[in-house]
Amino acid sequence: MPTRRQILKGLFATVLAGLFVSLYATIIEPLIRLNVTTWKLSPKTWRKGQKLRIAIVTDIHMGEPFSGLKRLRRIVKRTNALGADVIFLLGDHNASHRFISKHVPINETAKELAKLHAPLGVHSVLGNHDWWDDAEAQRTGKGPIEAQRVFEAEGIPVLQNKAIKLGGGKNAFWLLGLGDQMALRNRPLQHRGVDDLPETLAQITDDDPAILLAHEPDIFPEVPDRVALTLSGHTHGGQIRLFGWAPVVPSRFGNRFVYGHIQEQGRDLVVSGGLGCSILPIRIGSVPEITVVELS
Repeated sequence: MPTRRQILKGLFATVLAGLFVSLYATIIEPLIRLNVTTWKLSPKTWRKGQKLRIAIVTDIHMGEPFSGLKRLRRIVKRTNALGADVIFLLGDHNASHRFISKHVPINETAKELAKLHAPLGVHSVLGNHDWWDDAEAQRTGKGPIEAQRVFEAEGIPVLQNKAIKLGGGKNAFWLLGLGDQMALRNRPLQHRGVDDLPETLAQITDDDPAILLAHEPDIFPEVPDRVALTLSGHTHGGQIRLFGWAPVVPSRFGNRFVYGHIQEQGRDLVVSGGLGCSILPIRIGSVPEITVVELS
């Protein structure tokens, strides 16, 4: 039978372990650690030998004290140092959870993100939280929302169901940006999207390869082989992920598209773990990351 001393030592160790886990989950992993994760791919419908280095910044969920302007400047500086050919912003720029102590205005976020630079530019799609934060858009059911207006005023194009051509000659490719799939909140847990994949695909006019930006990865099963690569965020890698499995994933497909490089039927998807937090300001087993994709 354990002694009183052994019981007290056990309780003390349990308390210390709990404090460490709390400290790690709320401060060390979400705020201090910052990874650069690189995926090297050769999608079957990407032009052989066409090299492209992509940097992805997504799901920053700005709001003090967890994700403020000082942290964003660090992210911007780190991203610029990666030497990417093009930079993609995949949405969800504001925090919506109840634990923020100070709101960061979207115009201040946009000014910092406008300091990103790459030869082929910085291009964005918007996420569900960008839409949910715009009360007028939720009332009328349409945009352009405040985030889009602010980003475009800072010189960052926002692609909503739009295709554009980047590069030239043998290095040309189509960039497709999809409208958000959960943009409008009808009732709790019921959403309506502003995405139109057929309309976006119809804007492609030649055989150059194509990349699709879609905030949520749930569209991936509908993406045709014509698209060489789909890039998404939204899931935060599960935000809490243990041994590669996340108990809660904001996707109707669960862990199927939770994180990383997914290949199905010869089609390629990369889901970034993102940089911020949603619902709760904690991360365990899903370190904030800038995602790099190298195509060849």
